[in-house]
Amino acid sequence: MEYILDVHTHTLASGHAYSTIQEVVEQAAKKGLELVAITDHAPSMPGATHMFYFSNTTVIPKYIYGVEVLKGIEANIINYNGDIDVDTDTLSQLDIVIASLHPPCIDFGDIEENTNAIIGAIKNPYVNIIGHPDDGRYPLDYDKVIKTAKEYNVLLEVNNSSMNPKGFRKGTANIKIMLEKCKKENVSIVINSDAHISFDVGNFEYAKRLIKEVNFPEELIVNTSKEKLKRFLELK
Repeated sequence: MEYILDVHTHTLASGHAYSTIQEVVEQAAKKGLELVAITDHAPSMPGATHMFYFSNTTVIPKYIYGVEVLKGIEANIINYNGDIDVDTDTLSQLDIVIASLHPPCIDFGDIEENTNAIIGAIKNPYVNIIGHPDDGRYPLDYDKVIKTAKEYNVLLEVNNSSMNPKGFRKGTANIKIMLEKCKKENVSIVINSDAHISFDVGNFEYAKRLIKEVNFPEELIVNTSKEKLKRFLELK
């Protein structure tokens, strides 16, 4: 199974990442990817850039080194209603929007609070992907999340970084639960690197291993086709 896209990457603009847009795309090209999204952290994340950065992404070429580049953002879910820290005008200018729970931006809630937050974000007409829904610090009711994601055509992310033994989310067990339920309900997922340095772009090492382990169907993985991904983006 060939994965040709990675739509969760970070640059220096995120404040705690280490590469430029050019370096990220250059690595994507070297690894044979056809599409990459630049999804820097929204301003509520400490150290992140100003909102003007996202309003000016039109200067970024659509293709760099032969790789299609989507201009995006990783928005922060800021309350248990699922509101995010990005205004509608900015969202409307972007190609792709990830919404995620991050400790600097929202406290760890109980399962009901966290699930409400994720469901609220899914219902946002501009949100395309829920980032790292595996984070055990934010327990979720996956049945409710998956049902809502299917209804609103939002992709649930399998975050390779979450499964890194050196990481802090320790998401393997939760991702396995989510994948089994997505398989049962015929819900599509996207596998992303969540790269914070260019060398990690297109790194799906841990995710591929888990996908194989649970025998997850290829037709429910959008990474195999730009058209699969774009169908979801168009539906939102």
